[in-house]
Amino acid sequence: MSGGISKTPIRIRVAGLGEAEGEFVRFYAPLTVETLLRGLPLEGRAHPTRGGCSFIVGIKRGEEKSVRKVEAGTIAYWPMGDALCIFHSPASTYSPVNRVGRVTKNLDLIKGITSGARISIERL
Repeated sequence: MSGGISKTPIRIRVAGLGEAEGEFVRFYAPLTVETLLRGLPLEGRAHPTRGGCSFIVGIKRGEEKSVRKVEAGTIAYWPMGDALCIFHSPASTYSPVNRVGRVTKNLDLIKGITSGARISIERL
């Protein structure tokens, strides 16, 4: 699965649970996606949220093409919390998020994430 310049395939690993696949999509928020790609691999401790989970990434970006409603499978950057969010269900967010990608395989993995679980994102 070659993503070319507009889509970058990624692997989402959750310690003790398994792996999912996804992609960062530059069109959604080009500056935010570029910053995330330069920071790969991203690692942190998961915090379950309504409809998904998040983990702090430390990139400190502002809003870019932000939205308040997301679909299942959405990967988004949350400027207010400086965190990457992965949604397993449709959700209305607490504050605006920048969509940066989507989960393409094994979305059910995200539903099983518990507080403090080690999560990492790397290029596929």
